[in-house]
Amino acid sequence: MKKLVVLLFMFIAAFITSNAQAQAFQNGDKLLNLGLGLNSYYSGGVPFGASFEVGIDDDLSVGANVDYLSNSNYGYRFTALYFGGRGSYHFNRVLNIKDEKFDLYAGADLGYRSFSWADSYSGLSIDSYGSGIYLGVHLGAKYYFSDKVGAFAELGAVGSTNARIGVGFKLK
Repeated sequence: MKKLVVLLFMFIAAFITSNAQAQAFQNGDKLLNLGLGLNSYYSGGVPFGASFEVGIDDDLSVGANVDYLSNSNYGYRFTALYFGGRGSYHFNRVLNIKDEKFDLYAGADLGYRSFSWADSYSGLSIDSYGSGIYLGVHLGAKYYFSDKVGAFAELGAVGSTNARIGVGFKLK
C-alpha cells in the first residue's frame, strides 16, 4: 500500500510540474473566491465565505475577506461575521510548478470578528460575546478549468471554519 501511495504522489507531482508555459498566478491578477465551510467552530450551521485579492507581484497578493455563519436550534440563535484583510504567497514560481491551471498558496488574515447569540426561552441576547480581533492562516490550492474559472480548497483558520471548498474566479 505504501508503494502505491508513493507512486501516486510521484505521478501527481510529475503532472503538476509538467510542460505548461503560463503562470497560474501573476502580478495584476484579480482573484475572487466564493466558498462553503465543511464544518464550523460553533454549534452548527454552514459557513459561507468570500475573498478578493489582487496580485501585487508574481508571488504576492493582498485583499479582503468576509465569512458569515448563522444557526438556530432549540431556541438558541447565533451569528458570526468575520471581515478583514488577507495576504497570500503563491508558491508556483519558487517550487517550479509550471502547470498553468494549478495555484498553490498560503497566507494570513487579520480582521474583526462579530459574534452574537440569543436565547428565545430566557429572552437573553448578547451582541458582543466573543467579538474582537482575529488572526487567521490559510493554505490553499486552486485548479482552473478555464482561463477564468476554477475550484479551490483551503485549510487553516479561515473565518468560522478550518476547511473550505468553492469556486474561484480570475477577473483579469
